[in-house]
Amino acid sequence: MNRKKLQKLTDTLTKNCKHFDKFEVKCLITLFYNLVGDVAERPGVVTGLDRNVFRNILHVTFGMTDDMIMDRVFRGFDKDNDGCISVSEWIHGLSLFLRGTLDEKMKYCFEVFDLNGDGFISKEEMFHMLKNSLLKQPSEEDPDEGIKDLVEITLKKMDHDHDGKLSFVDYEKAVREENLLLEAFGPCLPDPKRYMKAYPALFSAVSCGLTQRRWSVFAEEQSRAGLDPEAYQDGKDHSISDLS
Repeated sequence: MNRKKLQKLTDTLTKNCKHFDKFEVKCLITLFYNLVGDVAERPGVVTGLDRNVFRNILHVTFGMTDDMIMDRVFRGFDKDNDGCISVSEWIHGLSLFLRGTLDEKMKYCFEVFDLNGDGFISKEEMFHMLKNSLLKQPSEEDPDEGIKDLVEITLKKMDHDHDGKLSFVDYEKAVREENLLLEAFGPCLPDPKRYMKAYPALFSAVSCGLTQRRWSVFAEEQSRAGLDPEAYQDGKDHSISDLS
């Protein structure tokens, strides 16, 4: 993408972006097109991040490991349900994912947890998500019974109208009373510490020129090293050159 097109797209997306400034939007656009690669230049091909690339970003950069939750996060970003994440969906999705208000995050998390999209989180959905996210203990003879008990405890705390399922009203009330319940059924938001470690890779994209492979290596290297994000704010390429 040439400089003029990049600037125009940056201006357009910044106008409708609540939580990123123009510099950050420009970095994320550059990173998006580096991740997409040469597909962006092929006529007639839909330009976007596919499910596998996006899941790799969630895993390597933000430490997510739950396949079911990562799939739901992908669907949360993919607003038009075309099977890939466009540059607009990428910017607006990350804006909420990384810096959303509590109200925005409650709506997002509820949609992630509402597996069949019927407007409720059912007992069955709670069971599947908790079973998927909790580690099985070797000593447990029937872990499903423990998960069923946990579902009942969760309902007792969050199901304010006592109808055996959670509406958004139930969920919102419970989360406002206890913010820790925001991710009650699995981690679908980045851990703040992981986000701070990822900051250089996300917002130094213009100078680093990360490709998809180098992005994964770079982000994983940062995570292992626990690098300070402030070290990258001078815009210099500190450790990327030896990864090519």
